[in-house]
Amino acid sequence: MLEKKRPVVIPVGQHRPLLVATDGYHHTSPFVLKTLKKHTYYFKVGCVIEDDQLVVGLAVQVILYFMGLTADNIVMQALSFGPILFFLFLYYIKRKQFLRFQPA
Repeated sequence: MLEKKRPVVIPVGQHRPLLVATDGYHHTSPFVLKTLKKHTYYFKVGCVIEDDQLVVGLAVQVILYFMGLTADNIVMQALSFGPILFFLFLYYIKRKQFLRFQPA
């Protein structure tokens, strides 16, 4: 289990390690350390959807919904579900690219 702000130490022998992180449903694509010149490598396991994208998606959703509500336009209200559908698409359909290794 990965915990925030707590490093995971993986001993490496003579072979090049193949790293894969998973949360049970999603998994990263295999990451191979090609050169073992340094003794310590730092990675961050991240998500395709960052926090700022969630905030912007929520803001767009609220703006589109209230624009449709005040104009009494059902199409604008339906468009307000666009960010939710996009995030669900990334979560379920593009699940192989949902998690990723980021060099720290």
